[in-house]
Amino acid sequence: MQIYSARHYDLEGAFKDFQDETGISVEFISGNDAELLQRIKAEGTDGEADVYMTVDAGNLWNAGKEGVLRPLDSTTLTEAVPADLRDSGNQWYGLAMRARTTMYNPDAVKPTDFDATNTYAGLTDPKWKDRLCMRDSTSAYTQSLVASLIDLDGRDQALATVKGWVANGVDIKSNDVELLKAIDAGQCDVGITNHYYLARELEKKADLKVKPFWASQSGAGTHVNISGAGVVRSSDNPAQAQQLIEWLATKGQSAFVDGNHEYPVNESVKPEPVIAGFGEFTRMPLSAEAYGSQNAEAVKVLSEAGYK
Repeated sequence: MQIYSARHYDLEGAFKDFQDETGISVEFISGNDAELLQRIKAEGTDGEADVYMTVDAGNLWNAGKEGVLRPLDSTTLTEAVPADLRDSGNQWYGLAMRARTTMYNPDAVKPTDFDATNTYAGLTDPKWKDRLCMRDSTSAYTQSLVASLIDLDGRDQALATVKGWVANGVDIKSNDVELLKAIDAGQCDVGITNHYYLARELEKKADLKVKPFWASQSGAGTHVNISGAGVVRSSDNPAQAQQLIEWLATKGQSAFVDGNHEYPVNESVKPEPVIAGFGEFTRMPLSAEAYGSQNAEAVKVLSEAGYK
């Protein structure tokens, strides 16, 4: 069975477990999301892909919209994956969840300093002037966050939020690890990253001066995104491909997500100990259609606001 995968996080252990348990051989072709989707489309009915695995809900939505995935009839997946983390037409399913939330240096910031209702917009407050680090505008993480704010608050308010970050002299970092290290070093006091980068850094440096603040817990909740998969419409092995996705959402959940400190989408599966230590949080409902269809608008908002 062939997987076209844009997900590169510690996959070997999970798929070895699946192979050992089922006897089904799994091979990978890796690449970025757009390249792999175009390859599947170009190969057509002669394609080798059985499963398309990708990161970002917008990419999953786009794959479904492009018609390259087949709908599945699976009670197992319907029960394992919450409704907003799977396609309404059963073409794709979220398998791993990440939270993009506020990180802060506890020597400089108290949790009560944050706006608990809308933490993302709250970072426009002048008290965060020259204290804020964030990711660059080309990052899919940044674009999906802004797309979710457009969906949640409307374009005008989302634009005002991004302009407020810029007005506060936001220090743009090229990756989340660099951002966390800057907070730890006191170069900035607060930032926004994916939760699992903090878990990784804490494994390397237990006394890292960074803590998570779960965003907007009195409001819409913390922004989340997913990695997920679907069965390719032209697959020669659709039953096996469906079996793999079902396994990843159930028996294989921990093996799939724990190595990268991601949250299981299956609510009956417990998160691994490091991220469990971050505490529970209420997540913002996920709209894959918004992340996908509003991505171009999010890019325009970032540009219009002068966000680099």
